Amino acid sequence: MVENQSDDIANKENDVSNQDNFPEETSSVQDPTIQNDESSPQKIEEINTEELKNTISNNDARLEQLEKEHETLKNQYVRISADFDNFRKRQSRDQDDLKIQLVSKTLTAILPIVDNFERARQQLKPESEEAQALHRSYQGLYKQLVEVLKQQGVSPMRVAGQQFDPNLHEAVLREPSDEFEEDFIIEELQRGYHLEGKILRHALVKVSMGPGKQNSQQEVEKDTVERDVDSEVSSSEDV
Repeated sequence: MVENQSDDIANKENDVSNQDNFPEETSSVQDPTIQNDESSPQKIEEINTEELKNTISNNDARLEQLEKEHETLKNQYVRISADFDNFRKRQSRDQDDLKIQLVSKTLTAILPIVDNFERARQQLKPESEEAQALHRSYQGLYKQLVEVLKQQGVSPMRVAGQQFDPNLHEAVLREPSDEFEEDFIIEELQRGYHLEGKILRHALVKVSMGPGKQNSQQEVEKDTVERDVDSEVSSSEDV
C-alpha cells in the first residue's frame, strides 16, 4: 500500500512537471512565425520595387511611342504648311496672271485708238486760229489717253535704228539701205508697247537688207536678161 501511494505521488509530480514544460515547447514552436513576421516587410518592399520598375518601364515605352507620334504629326504639319504656302503662292500668281490678261485684252483694244490719234497728229497741219484751237483740244485728249496708259504700266517701244529682234518686232518690209546695216530697223510702221515688262503688242517695222543689196540684185537681173538674149541669138543662128 505504501509503495502504491508513493508511485501515485511520483506520477502526479511527473504530470506537474510535464505541464510546466509545455509552455516552453509552445514558445519554441512559435519562433518561426515571429521570424516570418519580421521578414514580411522586406518582401513587401521587394514587391513594390519590382512593380515600380515595371511601371517605369511601361512609362518609358509609352513616352517613346508618344514621341514617335509627335514626330509623325510634326512632319505632317510641316508638309501641310508647305503645301498650303505653295498653294497660296500659286493662287497669287494665277490671280496676277489673270489680272494682266484682262488688262492686256482691254488695253490692246484701246491701242488702235492711240494709233489713229498719232496718225491724225502727223497729218493735220492747222493754219487758222479755229483749227489751231481744235488741234490743241485734240492734243489735250491725246495726252490724257497716254497718261492713262502710263498709269496702267504701258510703255512704248523705241525701235528706230535698233537691231531687229523677233521677240519684240515683226518685220513687214525689207529693203536695201546705205544708212543702216543688215537686220537693223529703218522705220517703225506701227508702234509696239510693253506692259509691266511683258510684250503687249509687237512693233511693225521695216528692216534693212544692208548696203549694196540693190546693186547686186540689179546685176543678177542683168545677167539673167543677157543669158536670155544670148540663148535667143544662138537659137536663131542655128536656124
